[in-house]
Amino acid sequence: MKCGNAVHGGMFEFTSQVFSSAQTVKKEEGEHPVSKKPKRTKEEIEEARLVKIKKKEEEEQSRWRWWEEEKYEDGVKWKFLEHKGPFFPPEYQPLPDNVNFYYGGKKVKLSPAAEEVALYFAQMLDHEYTTKKVFRENFFKDWRKEMTHEERSLIKDLDKCDFGELHAMHKAKVEARKNMTKEEKLVLKEANLKIVDEYGFCLLDHHKERIGNFKIEPPGLFRGRGEHPKQGMLKKRIQPEDVIINCSRESSVPVPPAGHRWKEVRHDNSVTWLASWTENIQGSIKYIMLNANSKLKGEKDWEKYEVARKLKSCVDDIRNQYNQDLKSKEMGTRQRAVALYFIDKLALRAGNEKEEGETADTVGCCSLRVEHITLHEKLEGNECVVEFDFLGKDSIRYYNKVPVVRKVFKNLKLFLVNKQPGDDLFDRLNTAMLNKHLSSLMPGLTAKVFRTYNASITLQQQLKELTNKSDNMAEKLLSYNRANRAVAILCNHQRAPPKTFDQSMANLQAKIDARKETLALAKTELKQAKKEAKNKGTSDPKLVERKKAAVKRCEEQLLKMEVQATDREENKQIALGTSKLNYLDPRIIIGSTRTQNEQQHSI
Repeated sequence: MKCGNAVHGGMFEFTSQVFSSAQTVKKEEGEHPVSKKPKRTKEEIEEARLVKIKKKEEEEQSRWRWWEEEKYEDGVKWKFLEHKGPFFPPEYQPLPDNVNFYYGGKKVKLSPAAEEVALYFAQMLDHEYTTKKVFRENFFKDWRKEMTHEERSLIKDLDKCDFGELHAMHKAKVEARKNMTKEEKLVLKEANLKIVDEYGFCLLDHHKERIGNFKIEPPGLFRGRGEHPKQGMLKKRIQPEDVIINCSRESSVPVPPAGHRWKEVRHDNSVTWLASWTENIQGSIKYIMLNANSKLKGEKDWEKYEVARKLKSCVDDIRNQYNQDLKSKEMGTRQRAVALYFIDKLALRAGNEKEEGETADTVGCCSLRVEHITLHEKLEGNECVVEFDFLGKDSIRYYNKVPVVRKVFKNLKLFLVNKQPGDDLFDRLNTAMLNKHLSSLMPGLTAKVFRTYNASITLQQQLKELTNKSDNMAEKLLSYNRANRAVAILCNHQRAPPKTFDQSMANLQAKIDARKETLALAKTELKQAKKEAKNKGTSDPKLVERKKAAVKRCEEQLLKMEVQATDREENKQIALGTSKLNYLDPRIIIGSTRTQNEQQHSI
């Protein structure tokens, strides 16, 4: 079976505008209490509104309409690229004379290199990490590498080390930052904006584009996700000598910091990164890339979603194929069929092979082990239930009880025969084999495309079910977030509740209670105004109308707050940002907001 290259035409300009403008996602974080601002006059509000409108118009006029330009030949990403290079964190500042490190109760003056690493550990004393055996062992091993010979001869037991004064100094600095005056915060903000202006933008084909992550990550202690075997190891300071710069030959090469030089300067227009280096923990390459709403990201996303759209035209044939393969005489073919069933129905990641002991014990569909599933003939009123329990990407636990078709259940029982808990469930399959098979069914098809397709289909179905034409903006936003939440649950995008969540909800509930009191008072005043107008008339004939408007305004504000509270509570452990940025075709959101008379865009 081979799927054709069905193309959804007539949308390129619309599509590109959506991808150009819809990529920026608000970060999910706990809300911090904000000081009350002085009430603005109607004139000030109107002036601010007009300024905002004018700014939007100017931005729209200056927007680079790259989707209207002729595309480059295959493999060429840009023809001109100029930037300032990465921004490096400040050099280490030695401890003041009144802050000391102690070993065995005695003051020890550490060398600058050893002192810096000691401070990294001291800064984390409030974290659970510093109590973990693996973290402490890895830290101590790497710390000793930074010590002088004399320091290594003296410091041999981490339990005898006293980082108390270093930790107290760090806490004092944190508190000082929290208690900065408005003027101090403004100075800091202006300094940061200056850095963004200098390093946060580049010229791509002579158009100004925002850079995503232009700052080099500061050194520190590696944490990792879950029980990572390398937690506690020293993330070394990245120097310009470690960094490869990529820019065009005609551009001005970024100037390295004084006294340094770049590792290499390249002029490779077949890649989209501006700078790269190799980090020392995993040996992986890190990149500085353009912002999510840049031309390069927009083009990449458009291509990704177009492949997912093409899948719609042949997904039924593919499903029929893997259902037939469940009865194959070849065990490898059966395993591939069951894996595809899981990837399609549960949006599981395919999974990739990793060297044992190098990373946390995380798996995907193709790397599932016997210990990761439990089969139940009957469970909670359902038949043929598979219970999954494993650590997925970023050590996020995937736990799910899923009823499956009888043929899949029988095959799983067969796969488990004569296997130990640590054995591979799919011992005759890997991700490369699976993707090779998928590409034979449809050009460009991979396991990840299935995940993107099912995420977008879920969003489309949920928006259709949840939204109503009569909804106000707050209700529409709640419906969208609920639809997004369904996608995040499907893709297992979880997060820990923000540390400030409880306080944030308490603050919001206090505002809701206050608004209810205001509404009750407004209703009482409206009732009184109506009574006076009916009995004896009033000198102010518009009083009743004003009171009605006040009640309506209070009701709208209360509804908005209550919707906000519901939204926060429902999503406190769900990471919406990942699916928004990487899995949801923005055309679906745009299409769902259009009236019935307008063209509808679906996946």
